[in-house]
Amino acid sequence: MRLNQVTVGSTDLDRSVRFYRLLGLRLIVETEHYLRFECPAGDSTFSVDLVDAVPGGEQVTLYFETDDLDAEHHRLAEAGVVFDAPPADMPWLWREARLRDPDGHRLCLFHAGRDRRDPPWRLDT
Repeated sequence: MRLNQVTVGSTDLDRSVRFYRLLGLRLIVETEHYLRFECPAGDSTFSVDLVDAVPGGEQVTLYFETDDLDAEHHRLAEAGVVFDAPPADMPWLWREARLRDPDGHRLCLFHAGRDRRDPPWRLDT
């Protein structure tokens, strides 16, 4: 089994296209009510559905990994993206920055390298 698709709701697809393209995703499907993007590395996709309202209190966080988090943070901040938290080293050995998309969905841009799948405390399987 592979996780390869996540969908979020948006009240404004044009705004979502601009934001997720700015993050570096490639738009591959666009209809009146739906967008699908490819991530620039790997084979996962991400989509956006047009909704009347985004539910408040949503507790999902979307993680997008980048090889150079500090450069990506700088590029996006220069383009006007507001971050909730700038890049910081975390106790779980990742470096991450927190932000929200225009509809309020929580995002984490991060770099973990091999520690994402193989942290020192990984369980033997």
